Amino acid sequence: MVKSFKLLGLLITLTTLLQALTVLASDASSNASKVLPIHSDFVSVDLRNKFILQGSPFLFNGFNSYWMMSVADNPSDMHKISDVFSQAASAGLTVCRTWAFSDGGPGALQISPGVYDEKVFQALDFVIAEARRNKIYLILSLVNNYKDYGGRAQYVQWARDAGEAVNGEDDFYINPVVKQYYKNHVMKILTRKNTISKVVYKDDPTIMAWELINEPRCQIDPSGKTLDAWVREMAAYAKSIDEGHLLEIGMEGFYGDSRPEKKTFNHGIQVGTDFISSHLVPQIDFATIHAYPDLWFPEQNDTAQIAFAREWMRSHWDDARTILNKPLVLAEFGKSKKDPGYTVHGRDMYMSSIYEDIYGFAMNGGTFGGGLVWQVFGEGMESYYDGYEIVFSQNLSTNVVIIKQSQVMAVLSHHLRTNQEEEKNGDEEMKNKKNDEVKT
Repeated sequence: MVKSFKLLGLLITLTTLLQALTVLASDASSNASKVLPIHSDFVSVDLRNKFILQGSPFLFNGFNSYWMMSVADNPSDMHKISDVFSQAASAGLTVCRTWAFSDGGPGALQISPGVYDEKVFQALDFVIAEARRNKIYLILSLVNNYKDYGGRAQYVQWARDAGEAVNGEDDFYINPVVKQYYKNHVMKILTRKNTISKVVYKDDPTIMAWELINEPRCQIDPSGKTLDAWVREMAAYAKSIDEGHLLEIGMEGFYGDSRPEKKTFNHGIQVGTDFISSHLVPQIDFATIHAYPDLWFPEQNDTAQIAFAREWMRSHWDDARTILNKPLVLAEFGKSKKDPGYTVHGRDMYMSSIYEDIYGFAMNGGTFGGGLVWQVFGEGMESYYDGYEIVFSQNLSTNVVIIKQSQVMAVLSHHLRTNQEEEKNGDEEMKNKKNDEVKT
């Protein structure tokens, strides 16, 4: 696994460096007048637990940029969305995860329950249209676990303001009024007609998947059962509106009571989720994990943190293949500049290690679909920085690491597609041979 990755990496290093320089020179504004290309198919999942696009295996390298809708709301900053998508596409990134929520507060999409700011909605329309123009698929998250951009706390506060007897943020998962607020939001987003493309969101193949909630946690019930019940209810509801798109939860990967032996992989962290049980929900199409050993175990050195991340990925990859029978995505990972002893070289080595394992797991059957680094920004966005920022024009060495991963995943996709075609042709030959034998 390691040898094949390094050999392929050596073969493409020179072209990778040239491509990294091309990314920096890309000019999104020059493409603004082009006709929007429409994807000819939805991303789907096959019976072999692989992502499929246009009938062929779809492996990807991707990124997070949660901020896109909020930034696009300012007309003078809309070019930053175009720039990032253009540079990302030049780097071979084909999937972006971003927010389709902003609840309450300044610049909110949802001002109050069921009341939306059309200007902000049009900003989300623009994000989707720009993704389509750059042939990038989107994973759109529908609410936040945290207070940033409103999240669960805002929903519960709305219910409290309406006279509901609520105790805390975890009532988000159990209070009927709060749950209905959320369902109304799901309906509003999925049935929105894009003012630019004129395509209803639920009919737009640019959207790869919906995410129920970013990093759900439930402190009142460590077992994971409360959150599991919420996932079952909301997954069924989302699919009743939109059967065409993939659906995922947004979990970090922490295990719960359904598989107590798996809790050892949590290393003492218990956040009220059950990775196995919730991802067995029929309407959930693929599993996600996040990996932040620098946040979860800040006292550990880089070697120990990389070891944890590799163990974390392998455990969940095994689950995806043997228990869930669904694809797996590493939906968030990165290394913060705020970490003690941080260096760009250290981050590049950490990312390379993660990418190497993603490639190795994907090479063994394609169940591991890809990874989404946290996170990519455009220039002049310092106010949004969280320590994990990657700016293509400022981080050439990291850019090279990202492009190399995009290339090896693309090559692997082609290899799997070729194998699939050979298997299909072989089956046809065998069928024809049997028919000939019957005739004789």
